Amino acid sequence: MRYINLIRNLSNWELYLAVKAGLTQTDPLRFVTRSHVKVEVPRRLVQTFKEIFMDECYMQGLGRPVTENASIIDIGANAGYFSLFALARFPGVRVVAFEPLPANFCLLERQKANNGSLPMACVNKAVAGSPGYLELAYDATDSFSTSATLFKGASGQLDAIRVEATTLHDILAEFKIVRCDLLKMDCEGAEYEILYRLPPEDLQRISQIAMEVHNGSGEGENIDALETFLKTSGFKTRRRPVGMLWAWRE
Repeated sequence: MRYINLIRNLSNWELYLAVKAGLTQTDPLRFVTRSHVKVEVPRRLVQTFKEIFMDECYMQGLGRPVTENASIIDIGANAGYFSLFALARFPGVRVVAFEPLPANFCLLERQKANNGSLPMACVNKAVAGSPGYLELAYDATDSFSTSATLFKGASGQLDAIRVEATTLHDILAEFKIVRCDLLKMDCEGAEYEILYRLPPEDLQRISQIAMEVHNGSGEGENIDALETFLKTSGFKTRRRPVGMLWAWRE
């Protein structure tokens, strides 16, 4: 299925096969989607790219279709692959992407610049339960980080960086999002405070969520507790053993 997705999503899908066969040493790789969205992929991030464009990991459990002209919030955008995937797949969508780490954000901004007038806003902030600043654990020796986390002492995350944070409540207000049609989250442990502290009236404005859940050590910091919270808040849910959780309103 992943190779069917590769061909369906990319016009120059042969480039991936050339990389896999060792026929090119190009770095970064430059893919183009069927809808002409350009996607820059450093070799360090090929696995992340594959998860989005070949495995379609965030699409597998969606409970409702993403409609035309949808508003999408991407929390933990990293290099922007899910944002670019959504812009390529769904006609007329608007994406607001949040990424706190400077190296990742630099590539995220370049993705936007490579694509001219795509309706994609890039914000160099973390998203948390309250505004201000927070400290993330990460690996400073890695050229791009895919696992910066709030959980101190996480395996391999020996360095710390102070980043500015906003809240989902403030995002909805600042970007005038009346209805968030899809909230994508991969924020390495921040998902709990983001959702638990969100005012109920704001949570009502979210139609669908696709997220990767990261277990913490605190009370309620596990996928069972988060799924129960979402069900209690009026969502239907679906999950995968690998820590993926989807929630949607009928």
